[in-house]
Amino acid sequence: MLISVFAFTIMNTLIKYLQHLPAFELVFFRSISSSIICFFLLTKQGIPVLGNQRKLLITRGLVGVTAMFLFFAVIKLIPFGSAVSLRYISPIFAGILAIFILKERITPLQWGCFFLAFIGVLLIKGFDTRVSFLGLGLIILSAFFSGMVYIIIRKIGQRDHPLVVVNYFMFTATCVGGLFTIFNWQSPVGIEWVILLSMGIFGFFGQLFMTKAYQIASIGTVAPMKYLEAAFALLVGWFWFGEGYTILGLVGIGLIIFGMLLNIYVKK
Repeated sequence: MLISVFAFTIMNTLIKYLQHLPAFELVFFRSISSSIICFFLLTKQGIPVLGNQRKLLITRGLVGVTAMFLFFAVIKLIPFGSAVSLRYISPIFAGILAIFILKERITPLQWGCFFLAFIGVLLIKGFDTRVSFLGLGLIILSAFFSGMVYIIIRKIGQRDHPLVVVNYFMFTATCVGGLFTIFNWQSPVGIEWVILLSMGIFGFFGQLFMTKAYQIASIGTVAPMKYLEAAFALLVGWFWFGEGYTILGLVGIGLIIFGMLLNIYVKK
């Protein structure tokens, strides 16, 4: 999970740097490199490409690409650190969905943790004028689909190899991104080509190790490490993109992270 966090932080930073390009174009280039790497590794290791649970794998791909597109779109609209932090309310949706799909139970203390995170969202929206209602709506929708991804990965479990799970996601994203890019192409310039291809490489390792972590260890063990990504994003936004944050905005981000970490502890 630590390797995954580091890789995703670099990938998201590169996406923010290329925010002038269309979101579906970013989805396409982020995915195509990863898809090629996945297919090569699957072939080399003799792992069946189509996997065992094809309906779940296809669903994971479609849900994942929806969450990815929404996140790439919202990075253009609100500060980098806020976007990454707000996306981490996804465990709220994962918890609610788990009630109906995995038959899990949410305790009153967990609902209290969700409430803390919700207060954090309100603080970010209310005290950071750069966070528009459109941006907030899109990132919450992205978090919802990310929550669905966690549930689907748990349903898949260890019955399919992590590379198979990632390959379905990346292949779906490549097809969807490529289709929409045809109608909205904007040519990258110079080093932007290198950055676009690098995105896919970092994204591949981030996705692979995240999937592996959720498959072999309990969420309570690995999920807290994922929130380091929000802290890294704040630092990158501050020092690289010159994004300042109000005290109450930082308190809001802190409440989201604290609420979600506390939820993991309470559930454990």
